[in-house]
Amino acid sequence: MKYKDYYEILGVKKEASQDEIKKTYRKLAKKYHPDANPGDKTTEGKFKDINEAYEVLGSEEKRKTYDNFGSQHHFNNGSDFDPSQYGYEGQPRYEYTSGEGADFSDFFKSFFGGGGGQFGGSDFDMDGIFGGGSSRRRRSTSSRVNGEDQETEISVTPEEGFKGGTKKVTFQKGSETLSLNIKIPKGIKDGEKIRLTGQGGPGANGGKPGDLYLTIRMIKSRDLEIDGLNIYKKLDLYPWEAALGIKKEVQIFDDKLSVKIPAGIQSDKSIRLPGKGYIDRKGNRGDLFIKMRIMNPEKLTPELRELYEKMKGSAAGH
Repeated sequence: MKYKDYYEILGVKKEASQDEIKKTYRKLAKKYHPDANPGDKTTEGKFKDINEAYEVLGSEEKRKTYDNFGSQHHFNNGSDFDPSQYGYEGQPRYEYTSGEGADFSDFFKSFFGGGGGQFGGSDFDMDGIFGGGSSRRRRSTSSRVNGEDQETEISVTPEEGFKGGTKKVTFQKGSETLSLNIKIPKGIKDGEKIRLTGQGGPGANGGKPGDLYLTIRMIKSRDLEIDGLNIYKKLDLYPWEAALGIKKEVQIFDDKLSVKIPAGIQSDKSIRLPGKGYIDRKGNRGDLFIKMRIMNPEKLTPELRELYEKMKGSAAGH
C-alpha cells in the first residue's frame, strides 16, 4: 500500500493552522474541480487526493491521530508499507464516496474507514473517534466548494461618513467593474469594513459564493483632518482679523457655526468647540478644533500697501 502525505498533497507545512489548511483546500478544490476541467483525468485524480487530504487534516481529531502515526514512522509520500505490520488488522466496514463517486484510497480506508483491531498498538473505536456516519454525510457534500471572500477599497468623504446614507460606488472586483448602491453606516471611520454577503468569488458545484468586504478609505481634505472622533479644521484669517478679533462662520457637516475669534490670536493656535466633532455609530460625538492660519492677501491694493507700509514703520519704531 502507498503511504499518503496529506500535507504534501495540500502543499502546506505540518505547522499550518486549521484556517490555513481550509483556505488552501478551497483554492485547490476550485482549481482542480471536475467542472472546471471536464474530461481531464489528471486533474480528476488530483481533486480526489485533495478532498481526501482535507477529510483528514480538516478535522482536528483525524489530524492529531494522523500526526501521531507519522511522527513514529517517517514515510515519504508514495512509499510502500503494510498497515498490518503496525498493529492494524481490522477491515473497514464503511465506504466513503464523494458526490462524483470517487472512493477514498485504500490508505484512508485502512486507517480511517472502520472499527475493530488496533492502530499503532493501541485499541481504538475508529467510528467513535472519526464519526463514520457523520463522515459519510459530510463527504457526500465535500465536492461543493464555497467561493472565496474578496476585498476592495471604496473612497468616502468625511461628510458622507458623518451623515451616512446610500452611495453609488464603482470598483474593480477581479477583472470585472461593478457599480452598486452601497449603504454607508452613519459614523463609519477610515479602515472599517462593509460586508456584502454573496458578492465575493463564485462557488463551484452548488457551493455558496463568498462575501465581498469593502474597506473604507476616508478622502483627505486640505483643511480638515479626523483623528478618532475629534475634527481639526483650518481657518484662514487676514492679519487684521487676527489682530483685532472677528466673528467667523464655519461650516462643519450639518452645522454652520458662528465662531468668535479673540483679538491677538496667533497662527497655529486652536479654538475648541466641544461636541461638534465626528460621530460614531453609537451616537457619541467628539470635539471640533479650529486651527488658525494667518494669510496675507494674494494681491495688495494701493490702500493696503500704504497701510502695511505704515504698520512696518510703526513696528520699526518700537
